[in-house]
Amino acid sequence: MKHQLLLFRSGISLFLLSSLISVLLQACATRASEKEPAPAATAASTAIPADGHIVRTSNFSDELEITGSLVANQEVSIVSELQRKVVQVHVKEGNVVSAGALLFQLDDADLQADLERLHQQEKLAILNETRLKDLIAHDAAMQQDYDQAITNLKVLQAEIRALQVTIAKTRIRAPFNGRIGIIRAYQGALVSANTVLTNIVDDSRIKVEFQVPEKYANLISINEQQAFSVASDTAQHHATVIAKESSLDAQTRTLLIRAIAPNAQHTLVPGQSARLTLSLHTADNALKIPSQALMPSSQGYAVYVSKNKTVQFTEVQIGQRGAYDVQILKGLAAGDTVITSNLLRLTPGAAVDLVTVK
Repeated sequence: MKHQLLLFRSGISLFLLSSLISVLLQACATRASEKEPAPAATAASTAIPADGHIVRTSNFSDELEITGSLVANQEVSIVSELQRKVVQVHVKEGNVVSAGALLFQLDDADLQADLERLHQQEKLAILNETRLKDLIAHDAAMQQDYDQAITNLKVLQAEIRALQVTIAKTRIRAPFNGRIGIIRAYQGALVSANTVLTNIVDDSRIKVEFQVPEKYANLISINEQQAFSVASDTAQHHATVIAKESSLDAQTRTLLIRAIAPNAQHTLVPGQSARLTLSLHTADNALKIPSQALMPSSQGYAVYVSKNKTVQFTEVQIGQRGAYDVQILKGLAAGDTVITSNLLRLTPGAAVDLVTVK
């Protein structure tokens, strides 16, 4: 009887214990189900935040920064054509002179003496020609004698003109309006042919010469305005394109361009380097996106596009590149939204949350 009672009590205890465990398990399951988020909430929490940019059409202008050189409008070295002594210097360094102004006087005393001798011979030759001409008219002289006399007169006159040209070379004059540079020969100096006496520079206008790569050769137009700056001041200067070289440089594959700028205040100095920012208008109604949206790919370049809050990997073909934008030739259409930030976290098909859209 006692044994049966013990078995009965043991069965009740096991039943109560199993009931308690069942209640605890149900409570845990209920709490777990209360903490589990809804599927929509889970998807929202896993969307990657990023910035977007809506693709639109606009004019695409590229900018190219290059270095050029300033060149005087006109500049020549003043040289002597004769081996003579300098007898007078008529200018000072830095003087502004007009075209034709006398700069240097070379010794011409012997040339003047020769010129006087030829003038006297010319007078005698004129008398002989006149006398023989009168005799020929009265049949008192031979035609041959008259021909000799007129020939001698013309030869003398030619020698006089040649000597006058030589004498003119002893007076060295300014070829154009300009500023005189450093004087290199002074009174008493014996100079030879091709000795540089000084330089003269016309810097009332300044030329800007620069070279552009061949891909931009046809984008620079005559009469186009280009901006440049120099190291000596902070002002922004503007030059007008006046000429282009007829062919590319075979070594560098660049095209030489020449522009000209006013320089009334003479603040720009020939020989200075110029920093140019060239505005290159490349396309109308072009699709362009920010440069940071572009990624290298196996085919060239690609972008991430957001469609229905989902990331799509899209191959693109690019054209010209600017400082901040890039032209898209193929792969995108107006109205597409490209992703411009957080690109390293994105993968095709991932959910994306666009924080800002420009």
